[in-house]
Parts: sequence; C-alpha cells; structure tokens
Amino acid sequence: MELTNRTILITGASSGIGEALARRLAHFKCSLILVSRRKEILDKLKEELKQKANSIITLQCDVSSKTEVTKIFDFIHDKKIKIDIAILNAGIGNEMKVENYDSAIAEKIFNTNVLGMIYFIEKLIPEFIQRRSGIIAGISSLADNRGYSRSGFYCASKAAISVYLESLRLEFKPYGVKVITIKPGFVKTPMTSKNKFPMPFIISAENAADIIIKGIQKEKRVIQFPMPTVILSRLVGLLPTNIYEYLASKII
Repeated sequence: MELTNRTILITGASSGIGEALARRLAHFKCSLILVSRRKEILDKLKEELKQKANSIITLQCDVSSKTEVTKIFDFIHDKKIKIDIAILNAGIGNEMKVENYDSAIAEKIFNTNVLGMIYFIEKLIPEFIQRRSGIIAGISSLADNRGYSRSGFYCASKAAISVYLESLRLEFKPYGVKVITIKPGFVKTPMTSKNKFPMPFIISAENAADIIIKGIQKEKRVIQFPMPTVILSRLVGLLPTNIYEYLASKII
C-alpha cells in the first residue's frame, strides 16, 4: 500500500499512538482526518503539521456516541471525502481492584474500545464495499490473550476487538477490503503513565507509530510488537489455567 496522497482517518489522534501516527503520516503528504474529543489539541497539532501534510481536517467526536460518529460521517460525505485508510485507535483503560468494582467503568471501556470501533466501521462499510478497496486498521492489544488481574474490563474489550476484526477480515476478503489487527505491547502514552505495575519492554509512541505504518504499507493481517512482548504473551497464552493463575498470583 502506497501511503503518499492517501486520505487517512485517525481516531484518538490527540495523544499517544494516534498523535504519533499523525506526525509520521504527515511526512507522506497524506490528507489527514484527525478525530478526538479534545479538538483544541487537534487544532494545535494541525497548525504544527499543516506545512507537511496535503491537508488536515480536525473533528471533535466522542467515539462512544453513535450520534456523534454519525455527524462526523455526515460531514465527510457532504465534503465528498473518500477515506482510503481508517486507523481506529481511540481507546481507554482503567485498572480496578475487585474491592472497588464498578460496572460504570466497564460501560465506559466497552463503549469506547469496542462500540466506538464498531460505530466507525458501520459507516465505512458501504463505501468500502462499493469501491472494493480500503483499509481498516483497528488497535487491539497483546493483552487480549488472558485475563490479567485488575485489568479484566480492558483485556476483555481488547479480546472482543481482536475476534471482531478477525471475523471482518474474512467477510471483507471478497470485496478487496483489508482489515488489519494492531496489537501493541506496552507503549509510553498518557494512558500507560497511570499504570502502577511493571511494564517490560515498553517502547515510545513514535517507535510504535513507525512499526504500525510499515505494517500497513505491507498490508499485514496482524501487526504486533515489540517482539519480546509478543513472544512472552504467546508463552503466557499457552500456559494451563492452573499454572497461569499460580504465577499471576505471585505477581499481584
């Protein structure tokens, strides 16, 4: 996939991996559609990058609101913008002990991480199928492989994303639409800065963006990184339940 002059939509573009992707992709002379709840930050980013990208549109949107997502696509259709690649990056996490169990946190995480992605894909499907082209790249996580202590809602949401994207990849194949699952390990972002547990092999958002862009260029089905964490997560995923639970209990 040649990225130069492509129109690329990025959700969660105001910080972390989304911001890093916007900065990197601007150098490819892309037309960028940057989406986030914090439009003022997007507007500052636009000012900084406007001499590099072909064009930049900033749009405020809470991806967990189907109404707001619909308004975004009404604008895109009114402007007759054709999206080539959608990088659905918006996501949140929250560490929570069972003693402080709160289903409202689950609603927030699933509404953002899972339904937020579904709402965008629902709007992308008709045009991508009609054109028989397009790339949907969804950000999941290497944490999709097990239920990690205090991160059950987050892990479950990422497992749902991984399975959902795999299903879509099969269904879209006859239409020439590519679906890419992106599974980062620990990446230095405002979200991970809140973590109070060890984060082995953590990498910068800029490094993550470079890996993701190279993977999209190669149209990989799954982009996962960094490799030490990929190997570790695979080994952990293969552990019998009793052994995993024993080892995990020693880390808590």
